[in-house]
Amino acid sequence: MENTENICKDLISAKANTIPMPPPLPKSAISSHLQKGLVSSESLQRGYSCVSTALRDRWDSLFDEAYGADVTIHTDHGGIVYAHAYVLGMASPVMKGMLKQSKTSGRKLSISIHGVPPDAVKVFVRYLYSCRYEKEDMEEFVMPLLVLSHVYVVPQLKRECERQLGRGLLTLENVVDVFQLALLCDAPHLSLLCHRMILKNFKTVSATEAWQSMRQSHPVLEKELLESLIEEDNKQKKREKKRNERQIYLELFEAMEALVHICRDGCRTIGPHDKDFKVNQPPCKYAACKGLELLIRHFAGCKLRAPGGCTQCKRMWQLLELHSHLCADSSLCRVPLCRNFKDRIRKLGRKNEMKWRLLVKKILRTKGVARTPFFLTAETISI
Repeated sequence: MENTENICKDLISAKANTIPMPPPLPKSAISSHLQKGLVSSESLQRGYSCVSTALRDRWDSLFDEAYGADVTIHTDHGGIVYAHAYVLGMASPVMKGMLKQSKTSGRKLSISIHGVPPDAVKVFVRYLYSCRYEKEDMEEFVMPLLVLSHVYVVPQLKRECERQLGRGLLTLENVVDVFQLALLCDAPHLSLLCHRMILKNFKTVSATEAWQSMRQSHPVLEKELLESLIEEDNKQKKREKKRNERQIYLELFEAMEALVHICRDGCRTIGPHDKDFKVNQPPCKYAACKGLELLIRHFAGCKLRAPGGCTQCKRMWQLLELHSHLCADSSLCRVPLCRNFKDRIRKLGRKNEMKWRLLVKKILRTKGVARTPFFLTAETISI
């Protein structure tokens, strides 16, 4: 008997080893199934069984025909929707509890859903059957469906409502109402989208009827939005200030590079006294060079060269002094007055010296360097 069992096991294992594994389904076949509605993307990702379009149609028919329906759903204006208790109970834990209560009390199974349009209730209950909806219905009832999906705990529909609002159903006219619903329905991502849209388009949004209604019904929320607007405006000003400061520091760094380039290598018709200028020179790679060349020429010929006497000369003095703070060794430097400013730094007060050091630190940090050796070599220029 044991030998027979062993032989059977050997045969089964041998057969399993000889049969090859089936090849994977081609991607084109998967995409064609998706297009035909035979396989849902969620079923492929999570390993669920394939649900055909025909089966979904059958569930829709079950809802439309209400065959064997044992639950009555009462809506506004005397509307009635018929449904099946087992479907509602499986789709919504809240409805399951309501139906259980109704059973224990011995009454006929019924649920009342008020405060939303009756047609929205129909779309909601239909979704509980087949997990689908018409595009027109979603566009018309997206806010009631968001509320119903939250109240009756249907997370899949709630996510779909949020997704559709994020894809274009959220407008400047309804953003205030959706924002209030998102806060009530615990939809943080949606509330963030609304908050950003309100702040970005505040002037237009604040003129809508929804904003005026919110002012009367939720003045605290309006106050919070206004405070957020002021805070965002202050942040924007700070960001703009930092961008402007960064641009200034970059321009100063480029000016320092161009100054050393002119004093060391020469550029166009200006440079060291021993520089032999060629007629056809290649374009200069330093953007600040042309402006600095004009400033140096003015500085050389100005009659009010003393600091404070001329605005342009004052800028040139400041650039030369800034270079001296950036330069590592004035004995090798070829920029004019570098050593003089180095000696002057030692005589300045500590407060003034710290101011220049802070400026140098910010310039180098903005450029992302510690201290460049490019500032080490230059010589007296000639014009």
